[in-house]
Amino acid sequence: MESTTEFIYQKYINCSGVCTDTRNIIPNTIFFCLKGENFDGNNFVNEALEKGAKYVVTENTNFKKHPQCICVDDSLKSLQDLSLYHRRKCSIPIIGITGTNGKTTTKELLVAVLSKKYRVAYTKGNFNNHIGVPLTLLSIQKEDEIAVVEMGANHPGEIAQLCKLVLPDFGVITNIGKAHIEGFKTFENIINTKKALYQAVINRGGTLFVNKNDDLLISLINGYKSIIYYNPELLLVDTCEVELLHLSFLLNKREVRTHLTGKYNLNNILAAMVIGDFFNVTTDDIIQAIEEYTPTNSRSQIVKEGNNTIIADFYNANPSSMKAALLNLHEHNHPSKLAILGEMRELGNSSFEEHQKIIELCNELNIKTLFIGEAFCEHNPPLCFATVSDLNAYLQRTPIQNSLILLKGSRSIHLENVRIA
Repeated sequence: MESTTEFIYQKYINCSGVCTDTRNIIPNTIFFCLKGENFDGNNFVNEALEKGAKYVVTENTNFKKHPQCICVDDSLKSLQDLSLYHRRKCSIPIIGITGTNGKTTTKELLVAVLSKKYRVAYTKGNFNNHIGVPLTLLSIQKEDEIAVVEMGANHPGEIAQLCKLVLPDFGVITNIGKAHIEGFKTFENIINTKKALYQAVINRGGTLFVNKNDDLLISLINGYKSIIYYNPELLLVDTCEVELLHLSFLLNKREVRTHLTGKYNLNNILAAMVIGDFFNVTTDDIIQAIEEYTPTNSRSQIVKEGNNTIIADFYNANPSSMKAALLNLHEHNHPSKLAILGEMRELGNSSFEEHQKIIELCNELNIKTLFIGEAFCEHNPPLCFATVSDLNAYLQRTPIQNSLILLKGSRSIHLENVRIA
């Protein structure tokens, strides 16, 4: 007897894709009615059909007899089951990426490198959760030769659940730090959640790519043999520096100039390079891909605004990434440097201590800083503002000129609304 997943799959292979948002429906797709905290896709069945969805998967039993509707008990589980069914039919290698910092940048660098030789399916943007990962898997087409899947988590066990869908043949963890501690409760839970990627790859007899300079990652390997290590020494990297805000380094005495800022990005670059080499991308193509890559989405972006230069790095923030960004700002030789820091969210009970450490670091590095958010303000630093609007009012009265400015904070602070000029 044909299962519901098999039935939906037969519909899927004759459609042009899958969609979960009526605002972005493309005709001839399957629309899955998902539920969230503030919405219920099951209320938009008719709208999805009117906008051209070929089929709708819904929990709304009122559409049980509709020829274009497939009624299920759980639309999200149906989406995930469909993605696993499709994954099992894919024979291409799949690389899983996770980590606290740098996973999206590493993913994008790796896609740029692999695309020099292969047709690559990959996670778009940061669609790396229980919905985004299935959508990435379902985007894999028969012409694709390799896939790169980013996985994120903010609660214990989530990477293990995603790996059950992805079935990764290869894996890289960029690093493990204190982020989303409110959801994880403890750092140990973060470690155990992230290392599930290693275990999933090991279970499939695959290969891990591991930063040899990261003792924590090394400790999670448990004697596994199929490992490719990377670090500056192994790749003959020398003279890493940030010149005119951009990271450059020597690779086996050959200069590589990137559009990325911050030495903290070197490990992301090296991961992409060593994986590209593993998959037989030529050194020339790897270097060209790295040099051509330009960051987007407020991840280490260099932006000119009036006579100021802004390091826009506010896609997200946690203690380790904020420390790295401040150290990077400190290293730049500029006569007028300023940090605008939004509070770090989801730190739970460690929030007070971690924000205090950041304030102390700013003082230690002698960086003039404008702080935003209650978590900073409760420490009473000299210049702290409750909201971005309050900061903008200050900036109107006190314009910033000819400065190098770091914008860093949690995404929910909306630092994109800061008005420098």
